[in-house]
Amino acid sequence: MSKTAVAVLAFVGLTLFSIPMSAQLLPTGNVYGGVSYGQFNYAGTNTQSYRGWNASAEAFPTPRFPHLGVVVDASGFYRSNSAGKITQYNFLAGPRLSATFGRWRPFIHAMAGIQKINSSGITYDPIAIDVGGGVDYRLHFKNFSWRVQGDGIRTNYASATEYDYRASTGIVWRF
Repeated sequence: MSKTAVAVLAFVGLTLFSIPMSAQLLPTGNVYGGVSYGQFNYAGTNTQSYRGWNASAEAFPTPRFPHLGVVVDASGFYRSNSAGKITQYNFLAGPRLSATFGRWRPFIHAMAGIQKINSSGITYDPIAIDVGGGVDYRLHFKNFSWRVQGDGIRTNYASATEYDYRASTGIVWRF
C-alpha cells in the first residue's frame, strides 16, 4: 500500500470519528423570540406605554450546574406621538437560574447592560439593570416551549432614577 493511500485512509478515518465527538462540544440552551409590552418612565415625570419585540439566547456552559445559565437579551420598543418618534433598545447579559418541573420551567434572572433611547433625534445611553423572571411551558412539538416573562429595568438618567417594566411572550426553541 502506498504512502498516499495510507495518508488518505488515516485522514478519512480521523474525520469520520471526529464528527460524533464534535457534537459533544455544542452547549445546551435555548433561543427565544417574541412580542413585548413596556411601561416606561422618562426622567421621573412622563410614563408611556410601548410595544415591541424581545429576543434572547441562553446557554448552560457546564453540566456541573445544570440550573445555572448565561443569557444575552435584546429588546426594542417603539412609539410615535405628536412630538415625534421614540425608540428604545435594551442590550443586556447576565445569569439565569431555572428548574424544570414536568412541562414547566420557571426561571429568574439578573442582567445588566445598555439601554439606548432615541427621542426625536436626541440619543441617551444609560446603563440598565434588569431583574425579572418567567416560566416556559414545554409544547407538544419537539424542542419547543412557550414563554411568559416579566422584567423590571432600572436606569439613571439626568440624576433621576427611572423604573421601567416590560412583559413578553413568545416561542422558545431548546437545543
